[in-house]
Amino acid sequence: MNPIEINTVSVVIPIFNGESTIEKLVEVVIKTLEPKYNHVEIILVNDGSSDDSHACALRAFKKYPDNLKYIQLAKNFSEHNAVMAGLNYVSSDCVCIIDDDFQNPPSEVIKLVEKLKEGYDVVYSYYAKKKHHWFRNLGSTFNDWIATKLLKKPIGLYLSSFKVMHKTLVNNVIKYNGPFPYIDGILLRSTNRIGTQLVTHEYREDGQSNYTFTRLIRLWLNMFTGFSIVPLRVASFIGIIMFVITPFLILFYALSHQIGGVFVKQVIPPGWASIIILVNFFGGLQLLVLGIIGEYIGRLFLTANQSPQFVVRKAYTKKEIYEC
Repeated sequence: MNPIEINTVSVVIPIFNGESTIEKLVEVVIKTLEPKYNHVEIILVNDGSSDDSHACALRAFKKYPDNLKYIQLAKNFSEHNAVMAGLNYVSSDCVCIIDDDFQNPPSEVIKLVEKLKEGYDVVYSYYAKKKHHWFRNLGSTFNDWIATKLLKKPIGLYLSSFKVMHKTLVNNVIKYNGPFPYIDGILLRSTNRIGTQLVTHEYREDGQSNYTFTRLIRLWLNMFTGFSIVPLRVASFIGIIMFVITPFLILFYALSHQIGGVFVKQVIPPGWASIIILVNFFGGLQLLVLGIIGEYIGRLFLTANQSPQFVVRKAYTKKEIYEC
């Protein structure tokens, strides 16, 4: 990898009921990052907040009109949708995604950007000690395991929401227009230049995590159904197993009938073995066929969702060299 130059930084902040922190966060981000970069851009995305976040964001916009963009969504679409909305307004060399609760100190953005300069496309943060609620940590652990199995995530990579991306990667991410985005899934299938950086993690300054059990389930389903066909293959595998064991069941029941029981010394009622064998055979056959059909549908589904065959990093022409 070759070092890259970064002079301007964007910060996307999805807001959901963040009235108590958003104005202070905007001020701290600007005062922390402006001395380091030529221009700092903050993009606030109000994800259908039910509190006074809209008024707070407007006050921040009026105070810092040269640094702030504010997008108000029509309703709550979830965090990843809000971040995707913000990414479409990015104009800097790189963009950092940060929550509105001060758990990720703005000063840590500098560490991520410095790591990105080494030539990475995306840099994820990780923590020596996470200060989320135990339920959120449990959900993150499960999410990490699932992502490793389904998305072929590198082992040891923590998919933190606090990350920084180069603008070239952002340009590819925003091409995804599906209704259920999972940003980490898009990133993992778009690049292998992934860096990590140790940062500090703080307790929430106010309120509690918006990641309820329902929201975590919704996030996992987005990962399962939008960025992997492994569940369909599991169904096929189960069907194959049931199909394969059918001959052994036939042998087992035949021996049991001849010698009066193999494991359980009990006479098998007439017709019972035939029913079990037929149910197992056709049940396995149905799952196998459904799995094969699902495999084709899954591939069509991923194609319709614009899963890239390859990603162009740069395009060279006679007139210019431009980022893709």
